Amino acid sequence: MVKHITYTPHGVCSRKIDITIEDDIITDASFTGGCSGNTQGVCSLIKGMKVNEVIERLEGIKCGFRSTSCPDQLSKALKQYQAEKES
Repeated sequence: MVKHITYTPHGVCSRKIDITIEDDIITDASFTGGCSGNTQGVCSLIKGMKVNEVIERLEGIKCGFRSTSCPDQLSKALKQYQAEKES
């Protein structure tokens, strides 16, 4: 089953995260806003990865003095996806 999610990040420069997941594997991801090179790199690296692995690797990453980052917000989007899937 293919699922497309759109998430609005909080506390970071990016304004939107779009993720496509098929059978719990990330097949595509993109950020609107944020540091273009970094967000493109993160999206390229997570393609083909399982949702749980991405959460484990990205959760808790901070950006400078902020308590979160674009990668951390991506993990939050995926955690929200998992919670909705289980309910």
